[in-house]
Amino acid sequence: MIVFIDDRPVRLTGPKVASRHRDTRHGGNHLEPFSDFDQIVDARLEVLKADALQGHLLVLNAAPPTVEKLVSLLQSSDISHLSSVTLFCIDKKAAEERMKSLFKVVKAAGGVVFKGDQMLLMFRRGVWDLPKGKLDDGESSKAGAIREVEEETGAVVDLDDKICTTWHTYTFNDNRILKRTKWYRMTCLDESHMAPQEEEDIEQLAWMDRKQAQLALTNSYSSIRYVIESVFEKEPKEDD
Repeated sequence: MIVFIDDRPVRLTGPKVASRHRDTRHGGNHLEPFSDFDQIVDARLEVLKADALQGHLLVLNAAPPTVEKLVSLLQSSDISHLSSVTLFCIDKKAAEERMKSLFKVVKAAGGVVFKGDQMLLMFRRGVWDLPKGKLDDGESSKAGAIREVEEETGAVVDLDDKICTTWHTYTFNDNRILKRTKWYRMTCLDESHMAPQEEEDIEQLAWMDRKQAQLALTNSYSSIRYVIESVFEKEPKEDD
């Protein structure tokens, strides 16, 4: 599970992932140098503090209270120098459930629409984005994804495979929201009535190839860049 909190990716991984980082030359009892991380905290040995929120942070032996402490720090501290957080969880499922319990969960769906080797991006509220939106009551993710894409762009689409699931947080009416969005690859069937949905503050629609999209998405959100990266990865991302 990866959650984007204030556009910072927070990845929760389990013991199986953590075990891959152990040095088997020492019987699996010694951790390899974690050269990809700038800060390492062992939650069994020390309390997670705000001064650790710098660069790429790794938290070992994370338990549900560690998750709650991290979320509190992220919401109350200066995280301008933080790039990402990875939690190696003792019990991944319990850690994920604690994460979800701290927010009101809203379900949504969206799509990456392709026409040949080009994908459809939209410019909304000052950034490049992908069509998506909240599900109606009783609506499936697949049906909601098609509806949202067609409402926001006017394009008629056909649903292909699921890409990934993203989770990101925001505040609405003083409520802490965790939005779960399921993303699908789609094929454009008809663009003759394509137009941006102005009431959703969409200013522009544009077909872009991969390089153009990657450049445009430098002005976007980390979660949206994650979706596009997932489209082109051979192995699907962990998204439960």
